[in-house]
Amino acid sequence: MSDPETLNNKVALVTGAARRIGAVIARTLHSHGADVAIHYRGSADEAGALVEEFNAARADSAAAFAADLTDVAAIEQLAAQVTGWRNRLDVLVNNASSFYPTPAGTITEAQWNDLVGTNLKAPLFLSQAALPALRAAGGVIVNIVDVHSTHPLRDHPVYGPAKAGLAMLTRSLAKDLAPDVRVNGVSPGAILWPENDMPEDTRAAILKQVPLARPGDPADIAGAVLFLVRDATYVTGQVIAIDGGRSIGW
Repeated sequence: MSDPETLNNKVALVTGAARRIGAVIARTLHSHGADVAIHYRGSADEAGALVEEFNAARADSAAAFAADLTDVAAIEQLAAQVTGWRNRLDVLVNNASSFYPTPAGTITEAQWNDLVGTNLKAPLFLSQAALPALRAAGGVIVNIVDVHSTHPLRDHPVYGPAKAGLAMLTRSLAKDLAPDVRVNGVSPGAILWPENDMPEDTRAAILKQVPLARPGDPADIAGAVLFLVRDATYVTGQVIAIDGGRSIGW
């Protein structure tokens, strides 16, 4: 076993890792010694830049893999490619996610398939496809959930239930895969604002719900993932809210 202070000789797959929170999670795991498989769907340039950054810091320590995670065949191919890359897999972080409003009365089947596909279906089928390698390594799965898995967000009646399903999937897999594989979740609050132009008054209203009175940082999420992967060896089946206390106050 490697030094518990590092992830040396470990291999991690982070989905949706080219940008935003996923990139920070990937960078954090890499900086602590892991070789990192960077999954992306459309962000090829960003994924390539991250691979270059990681490999410049430590030769041959990262690679990028493209896949549409709403397609089970593509998920299975991704798992085969990644496990073949290093002939092992120690860590799977299910981070990739679609997020957008679907007001009741306007919801389409395509939106359902995308939101449930990325947020619930993909983590299940990717965990399943990676399971032989994770079991062999005594590995860890970390699912990125959302505080809105328990507190509904207006006009998001597909996204919220999909994340609620992911929280239950986390607990279900923790029970079913123990003692070989630990499975936990991290549930972010207001960390990065959506990339569309959210009005300032909306941001202010959200922050009024946060006891710590400020948004979080992607590093807060990455730190929780690192804790669950590296340090929390007696923790499984838990979903940890990283939300500045928001989930206790509204």
